[in-house]
Amino acid sequence: MRTRFDIDPSQLPDLWQSALKLIQQDVVSEQIRAWILPLEFLGTRQEAETLQVLFTAPTEWNRNWVLNGHKKTIETAFSQITGVPCSLQIEVRPSSDRPVLEHSSEPRSTHSMMFENDRPTRGLSNSEDRIDPSLTFNSFVVGNSNQFAHASAIAVAEKPAQEYNPLFLYSSPGLGKTHLLHAIANHFKALNPQARVAYLSAEQFVNELVESLKRQQMTQFRNKYRNSFDMILIDDIQFIAGKGHSEEEFFHTFNALHSSRRQIVVTSDRPPKEIESLEERVKTRFLCGLVADIQPPEIETRIAILKGKAERDDVYLPDDVATFIATHVKSNVRELEGLLIRLKAQSSLTGAEISLEMAKRELNFTDADPGQVFTIESIQAAVARHYNLRVQDLKSTSRARVIARPRQIAIYLARKYTSLGLKEIGAHFGGRDHTTILYACDTIESGIETDEPIRSAVQDIQDLL
Repeated sequence: MRTRFDIDPSQLPDLWQSALKLIQQDVVSEQIRAWILPLEFLGTRQEAETLQVLFTAPTEWNRNWVLNGHKKTIETAFSQITGVPCSLQIEVRPSSDRPVLEHSSEPRSTHSMMFENDRPTRGLSNSEDRIDPSLTFNSFVVGNSNQFAHASAIAVAEKPAQEYNPLFLYSSPGLGKTHLLHAIANHFKALNPQARVAYLSAEQFVNELVESLKRQQMTQFRNKYRNSFDMILIDDIQFIAGKGHSEEEFFHTFNALHSSRRQIVVTSDRPPKEIESLEERVKTRFLCGLVADIQPPEIETRIAILKGKAERDDVYLPDDVATFIATHVKSNVRELEGLLIRLKAQSSLTGAEISLEMAKRELNFTDADPGQVFTIESIQAAVARHYNLRVQDLKSTSRARVIARPRQIAIYLARKYTSLGLKEIGAHFGGRDHTTILYACDTIESGIETDEPIRSAVQDIQDLL
């Protein structure tokens, strides 16, 4: 004789569909798609005076989110339908197989019947394949300059979407923002092997959007970024500023991810309030989370970065050479590592060990006082004298190469040898904005490594100073 707890197996699909309709009334669609639809309904089981409803989840993370955020809602929905107290039970299924729960009914889930048009796009590999497995928290050198950003990154990797969502990391170029993004992805994936993580640059987001518009595939684009990932990491978010359609899509993507409690991490070369042309509503979304900056590393950290890089590359780097390089390169981790690569190449080509003499010769540095500070006026005067220009030319709006390159060198030296901020430096060069100042610094830093005329000009001007 059938008890009130017994349910005909043929009725299980209808039971789940009826429960879903009730759940819809209390849970927003983004959360249903993200957390509840991935569950697989296995059946029911009588336990004392309670009816257990049995599910499997694709990942431990998915299971925990449902139990922590939606357990009561699901149990109430089943109780309303069956008329008896219900208890939600979820196990994690290994890979694509589902475990057979003892005493459970057999029918598979039919939740795919609902929201069929909203199911995520499955072409995810391109965003996930961009994650560099070598960029981990273990390979990130921590110092006073980046300690807060590093701790924040670990927090979101271990407890995503709980306290710091979104996490907004900003700094000048070359100080480790991208490294932290990859480290977050790698650590999160290690803890949740089946989780889906997207890493991309804002430029890639914009390019995909443009291509989707051309091909009339906006539904697929939106499903991909709003429904398919457990965590999204976007580098150089300032790139979307002033791009109306891109900002609009990002705004709605952000809202969909945030409302379904999925982690968002973005980086920028400046804090949210200083991203010009960025819509105010997007800025406020960034400010609702945690904003953390990375400062140029202090000398101890710069030395540690060099020694760590040398060890990973199996290069013997004497302490005096590491100290010499770290003394002269103060603001950019990429430049530090680039100089080490040059020394490694020279050592490999000549067969000579890396030494202080080789470093001085190859890097064309002088032994000037590393703590020397110059005024921006003296730097502008030295650059103008070297190039036979007027100081006013450096402040002008001219984009002629004969003026633009000296101006970039003057900006680079001002950034290196003065304590002025980006806005203040820009004000001394005709009111130029952050982007122009940072671009000038990046251009000259790269030129010092690869372009002999730039390297020689910088050295000659430093000698004049």
